Amino acid sequence: MKALAVVRPPSICSWPPHSLPKSQYLRSQHFRASSSLRKEPQSEIQAKQEKKGGVMDEVFLNLFRKKMVEEVGWDSRKPGYDGLIEVANRLMLKSPTNSHTKEAAVRILRSLFPPMLLQLYKLLIAPIQGGKVAAIMVARVTAITCEWLMGPCTVNSVDLPDGTSWNSGVFVEKCKYLEQSKCVGICVNTCKLPTQAFMKDYMGVPLVMEPNFSDYSCQFKFGILPPVPEDDATLKEPCLDICPNATRRRDFAGNINVQQCPKA
Repeated sequence: MKALAVVRPPSICSWPPHSLPKSQYLRSQHFRASSSLRKEPQSEIQAKQEKKGGVMDEVFLNLFRKKMVEEVGWDSRKPGYDGLIEVANRLMLKSPTNSHTKEAAVRILRSLFPPMLLQLYKLLIAPIQGGKVAAIMVARVTAITCEWLMGPCTVNSVDLPDGTSWNSGVFVEKCKYLEQSKCVGICVNTCKLPTQAFMKDYMGVPLVMEPNFSDYSCQFKFGILPPVPEDDATLKEPCLDICPNATRRRDFAGNINVQQCPKA
């Protein structure tokens, strides 16, 4: 009787191949599994988000600067944000009064939007729930789209005169526009006052802006009317110590203390 040859099917025990040591094979398999499941590093995700944000920031900056240049009739040779600040300075210098500066800044803001959009928003959205919906919407849009101009900002809750609270505030941690311009007058006349007027007159949303000239933060309160000029402490602020114009005035006047910014 002939002996029968026993043929065993391949099994997992026959691996790894003889040509590859078992420990090395296991390490290679672990590497493959880890590689296939490896998540994208947080740094890469953040870099992509910053790149996307950077592109949009550049678009907003160029559009805003273009509209400001059209109003002023002059452009700076400096690129980017530094050039924008120089154009804002020129807007202040060419205007005979602070009121003219404010009106020019309002025209710039209006030019950024299609006229029909502003009219529809004021007519259809602003009246809903006593203005609450419009105020909350504008706060969120401001926080999302204006970081290129002001720096990091977040939506927060604000208290209304009637005792209720709405999530219609925007807190700017450190306003880049104020920090770079170094001027109370530029802050007040090209940003605070015209933005308040634009929101109320053309979008139907009351707004009060409260810049802090000590730490450069700023609190937006959509849905709240601003105080009358006589009661607005912002308009009585002294010049910043870092303001180049104030430095020249102090030197010219014998280092006397400037109690109020003449352009505020």
